[in-house]
Amino acid sequence: MKTNYINTTKKIEGIELAAKAIKNGKLVLFPTETVYGIGANAFDEKAVSKIFKAKGREGDNPLIVHICDLEMLKNLAEQIGEIEQKLINNFWPGPLTIIFNKKPVIPYNVTAGLETVGIRFPSNKIAQELIKLSKCPIAAPSANISGRPSGTKIEDIIDELGKKVEYILDDGMADIGVESTVVRVIDDKVHILRPGKITKEDIEKIGIKVIIEKQIMEKCKSEEKVMSPGMKYKHYAPRTKCLLIYSNNQQKLINEINKNIELEKSILVLGRTSNLEKYNTQNKLDMGETLEEISKNIFTLLRKVDSYKVKLVIIEGVKKEGLGLAIMNRLIRACGYNYIEL
Repeated sequence: MKTNYINTTKKIEGIELAAKAIKNGKLVLFPTETVYGIGANAFDEKAVSKIFKAKGREGDNPLIVHICDLEMLKNLAEQIGEIEQKLINNFWPGPLTIIFNKKPVIPYNVTAGLETVGIRFPSNKIAQELIKLSKCPIAAPSANISGRPSGTKIEDIIDELGKKVEYILDDGMADIGVESTVVRVIDDKVHILRPGKITKEDIEKIGIKVIIEKQIMEKCKSEEKVMSPGMKYKHYAPRTKCLLIYSNNQQKLINEINKNIELEKSILVLGRTSNLEKYNTQNKLDMGETLEEISKNIFTLLRKVDSYKVKLVIIEGVKKEGLGLAIMNRLIRACGYNYIEL
């Protein structure tokens, strides 16, 4: 298959060609404000099955459907309740996926056999234009081979997926860097199934009670059905063994990481900018200082670590509040639940 590359940072022309490919049952790599997606026509069961094949993704892991206007939502969701409407009014377009009861028009391979579907209205203008010109919603998980770190820039994923898609739309580095927050409304409460940029605190500010599901930081059982991507399988992982360490006490955190460096000399540390010089190893990668910087950088850094050919990667954790909850959710899975909290 010949793959067509379009740099949308320089020109918007050509998106209509990618949209035509979507309509014709092909796959397209496209940007969103969170991460890149690998997308297909959400109404086309055969096209959707190509996503699972391209990624090596298990069929019981549901996909998110992306829309470009609220009229499209009405054709997909059985009912839009008062709480869902409030979330839409406050957070769409943006990095929030809402779980709805689905209409029959959505094939079951999109929803992993469930009667519910996750729907999101991305704020990225290229994503919006692609969906608009395709004249159909686009089913898309993150652009990566399943289990590997999600793609936040084309350079990270072109070798994995470039030959498996008809078009690549390159819009530079994704703004946020972690996938969307996924929520389900139950009994007028918002349940966060996957944390992201839209936080518990953000939702509470608009007067809605929020419950964070325990699976966010725990392993799901193999037989357990899940409503959201990112809950069940090992995700975001380098091939090198990783250890996540966190303490509210900065000195304890630094001491524990240095203690582990002494035990295993062949080590790479991913740490905050202000802490890097305190670690007793030459192999270090800068995660950034703020949660926003760490969120944007973390998947690209997780892809770099294997090139260091060390025996262990130690990753500095962050406080599990606000955007930090999303970062820790990704990191704990990247480390295969190999986690120390002091």
